[in-house]
Amino acid sequence: MSKAAVPHIEFASADPSIAQEMARWLTHLGAERRLSPKTLEAYGRDLRQCLDFLCAHWGERVTLERFAALEATDVRAFMAMRRADDIAGRSLMRALAGLRSFGRFLEREGKGKVGALSAIRAPKVAKSLPKPLPMASAKRLADADERAGEERETWILARDAAVMALLYGSGLRISEALSLKRREVPRPGEGDVLVVTGKGNKTRMVPVLQNVLALIQDYVAICPYPLPADGPIFVGARGGPLSPRIIQLAMERLRGALGLPDSATPHALRHSFATHLLSRGGDLRAIQELLGHSSLSTTQVYTGIDSERLLEVYASAHPRR
Repeated sequence: MSKAAVPHIEFASADPSIAQEMARWLTHLGAERRLSPKTLEAYGRDLRQCLDFLCAHWGERVTLERFAALEATDVRAFMAMRRADDIAGRSLMRALAGLRSFGRFLEREGKGKVGALSAIRAPKVAKSLPKPLPMASAKRLADADERAGEERETWILARDAAVMALLYGSGLRISEALSLKRREVPRPGEGDVLVVTGKGNKTRMVPVLQNVLALIQDYVAICPYPLPADGPIFVGARGGPLSPRIIQLAMERLRGALGLPDSATPHALRHSFATHLLSRGGDLRAIQELLGHSSLSTTQVYTGIDSERLLEVYASAHPRR
């Protein structure tokens, strides 16, 4: 176990003993498994909802002993309740994965074996393909002039354009782009590679285009706040760290201006990066490395997009369609 400080967790539906084990489990996942804060938050929320349900279902506070005696029917009842709330299959699958992880943790710690969790089938998840943007639209999103009519300071428009150009040009997650420090981003002509920290604190090298570096430099030149070498290169309106929500809102405004669908989000620029590389002959294994996917199967979803596009071309162009 990690020696990281264990936070105190307390709630009405569970005995303090199980609440304490929950806190230790989340600390373990963060310190040793290096799961992201968002994943930890989701796992904690799922387990809390399960314990709340079991408390009402059994009519008593959940203890470690009672949880270890969990039956498959109890788990199915919880999953049915969550599905009745219109929870998507992917969220249900994550909830079950979190419960199983907690069960394994309890078993390793000698606090009981929750066998019922392994007897439950994971819910089916409808496969949905990422929705990339057309190349022309992806390029226009990085043009600050597209938002010239907005009542916003010029440096903010330049900043947003630079961030979007980076997302599309290097295929970064928005969290990866906004965590970049100034010293990590070369000036135009002084480098063409970024070292980014992705999920699980894994680092990878990604190429960066010179015109993207030029857009970043344009923003840096007019930013009214000091940008120290060890501080974030992208800052908010008051000089603090830039929130991903700000870029999401900027994208929403541009969607209206460019006539793009609701699927046009900052993350869609990452999808566009991968799809456009693949459609132009990019190697799937190389794209996997650029995206920072640990498994090739995650990257292979983009081959489905490319196949779909080819079928559309075939259907629209073949004389005997």
